Amino acid sequence: MAQASPKLVTFDEFIAWYPDNVQRQYELHNGVIIEMPLPIGDHEEITGFLARKLTVEFDRLDFPYFIPKVALVKPPKNESGYSPDVLIVNRSNLINEPLWKKESTLTQSASIPLVVEVVSQCVARVPRVEATEEPVRVSTNWRDDYGYKLIDYEALGIPEYWIVDYLALGGSRYIGKPKQPTISIYSLIEDEYQVTQFRGTERIQSRIFPELTLNAQQIFQAGNQ
Repeated sequence: MAQASPKLVTFDEFIAWYPDNVQRQYELHNGVIIEMPLPIGDHEEITGFLARKLTVEFDRLDFPYFIPKVALVKPPKNESGYSPDVLIVNRSNLINEPLWKKESTLTQSASIPLVVEVVSQCVARVPRVEATEEPVRVSTNWRDDYGYKLIDYEALGIPEYWIVDYLALGGSRYIGKPKQPTISIYSLIEDEYQVTQFRGTERIQSRIFPELTLNAQQIFQAGNQ
């Protein structure tokens, strides 16, 4: 039997629906509510390691940046809202953000110098939302990071997007063959992302933080330290 197409919701409907249960996290992908699976420990350690290293660097440079605990990024032309693993926010532009104060949502590239998504295996949960009939789908993770999010972050004009694929889960069309742990850094050049990839002991090159001294292997091994 064919399944019925899910009912699509707008971003405003998603925000109004979003539950207060802090044990669950959701995103909106083209009108479909996504329940984000529970990440495994290595994913969280790598995310925390990157957040710490990047915070040290922008503090050293005295940039007006911070990393929020939970915030959404809304692309300009579709009904989506993403919560990156690491989101660096430019505090000086928040005065121009119409949704920030009430909805913790960013809509302008001037507010977002860099986002990071960490690809990992996740503990899937049965999609279930009490007291609502809205559709919920479990995230497929790497396909979203290399697909929807890459396209939408580019369209929004976010200057730099990192995909940290420490288990080499991404398709070979993204990270090559043989597949190996890869950090893909997408830099916005003339309104299009250009990708540079880093593996092993290669020092990563960031246009946002050009003096950052960090190599791919240090990031990949953060969960083992």
